[in-house]
Amino acid sequence: MDSQSNETYDPKTFRGLTWHDATPAFRDGTDTPRDYLERCIETVHAREPVVRAFPAVNESGARDAADASTARWRDGKPLSPIDGMPVAIKDLLETKDMPTQMGCAAFDGNFPKRDNAAVWALRQAGAVILAKSVTAELGGTHPGPTTHPFDPARTPGGSSSGSAAAVAARMVPAAIGTQVGGSIIRPAAYCGNVALKPSQGAINRGERLGTSMSTHGPHATCIQDMWQVAIEIAKRAGGDRDYKALSGPDEAPAAARPARLMVLETVGWERTDDATKSVFAAFLENLKSAGIELIDRRSHAGVEAFEAVIQDAEEIATDITLWENRWTWRNMVDQFGDKISHRLRKGLEKAEAMSPAQYEALLDRRAAAQAAHGEAARLADAAITLACPGPAPLWDATAPDADQVRRPTGDAIFNYPSSMLFAPVVTVPMMAVAGMPVGLQVMGRPGDDAKVTALARWILETVAPVSAG
Repeated sequence: MDSQSNETYDPKTFRGLTWHDATPAFRDGTDTPRDYLERCIETVHAREPVVRAFPAVNESGARDAADASTARWRDGKPLSPIDGMPVAIKDLLETKDMPTQMGCAAFDGNFPKRDNAAVWALRQAGAVILAKSVTAELGGTHPGPTTHPFDPARTPGGSSSGSAAAVAARMVPAAIGTQVGGSIIRPAAYCGNVALKPSQGAINRGERLGTSMSTHGPHATCIQDMWQVAIEIAKRAGGDRDYKALSGPDEAPAAARPARLMVLETVGWERTDDATKSVFAAFLENLKSAGIELIDRRSHAGVEAFEAVIQDAEEIATDITLWENRWTWRNMVDQFGDKISHRLRKGLEKAEAMSPAQYEALLDRRAAAQAAHGEAARLADAAITLACPGPAPLWDATAPDADQVRRPTGDAIFNYPSSMLFAPVVTVPMMAVAGMPVGLQVMGRPGDDAKVTALARWILETVAPVSAG
C-alpha cells in the first residue's frame, strides 16, 4: 500500500499540491519547474502502484518541457502563470505524444498523435503534459482501475476518475476532466478537490463535440490554480462553435461574499445518508453565522417551484445523452463485440428503444428547465447544494456481481441539474464524513463562471468546514 492511502481526510488540515504559490521561487531562482516536476514524478512513483490514475506517463517529454520552462522563468519570460505546471489529461482527449485509449478495450494502443484543442492551448501556455488520466469506459459508467487516494477500497468517482485521484494524491497540481452528467463534479467531491464545470461551451472541446452537454474542466486543490488553468485554455482555444469562451480576469477572481444563497435539496436528498445530511446542515449553520441569508424550499415558494422543475434532471440528461451516443455506440458494438462493456450495451439497448419524437420532447423539457433557471437565479447570488450523496462508496471490481452494480463510480444525482441547465459549477471541499471527503457545489447562471468562482473562493477562505465521524 502506498504511503498516503491511510491518511484520514480533514478539510480543516488537508493541504494539496499547489502551483500558484511556487512561481515566485522560479523567478528568484530558488526553485525551478524542472525540480517541481521531479517532485511530482517522485510522488507518482510512490503512489501510482495503488492509486492507478495514469494509463500513460511521458516522463522524458515532460522533463524536456520543464527544462524549456525553467529557461523561460530564468530569463523572466514565462509564457503564462502556468508555464511549467505539470498537468494530467483525461484519456478521452487526444494528445500527440501519448495514446488515447478512452478506458475501452476496443481502443487499446490507439495513438492518433493529435492534440485536443484544450491540450494544444495548455502547451501554448507552457504547461507540462505529464500523463493521461484514467477515464471510465468512453466517459460512461463502466469503471477503470483507479482507486480512491484516501481509501483504495473505494471508487474515486467517475468518469474523470484518474484526474480527480491524481490531484488529490498530490501527483499533479491540476488535471483536466470532462463531464456530461456528473463526471467532473462528483469525483472532485469524492476526492476533496476544487473543480470547475464551466458554462456549456465555454472551453473548446476540440474533437469531443458528439454530445450536447459535454464540457471540459480543471481539477485542482485551490481556486487559484483551477481558474488559471481554465482561463489560459479559454484565452487561446476559445469556446465551442457558436459559444462564447469562458471570460473573466487573467487571475483567479477575488473572493466575493454572497448576500443570499439558494439552498437546493434536489431529489438527491432522498439518496443522501444521514451523516452527510447532518454535516451539510452544520455547514449551512456556519454560513448563517457568517451573515449569509439562506432560502430553501421551505422558506421560499420560488425555490420550491424550481426544485420541482429540476426533479427530472437525471432522466432528461441521461436520456438525451443516450440518444446522442446511439450510433457511435452501435458501430462500436458491431465492430468490436465483446470489447465493449455490458454496461454500455445496456445503455445502447435503451437508446435504440427511443424515437426521434422522444428525443425532441426531452430537448423541450431541457429548454423549459433552463428558462425556469433564468427566473429562479434572480432569487439569490447563487445556488448551493451537496455535490454527492455521501462519501465515495466501496467498490470491488473482483466481486462476482461487479458487472451488475448500477453505479460503480458513485451516484451523480446531485450533478445532473447543472449539466441539464448548462450552468457553471464549482465544487468546494468543505466537509468530511468518517474521514472521507464530501464536497458541496456552488451553481450560477450560464456565463457566471467568474462570479461562481469568486463566491466559492469566499466560502473556502471564510467559512469553517465541518467533519463528522
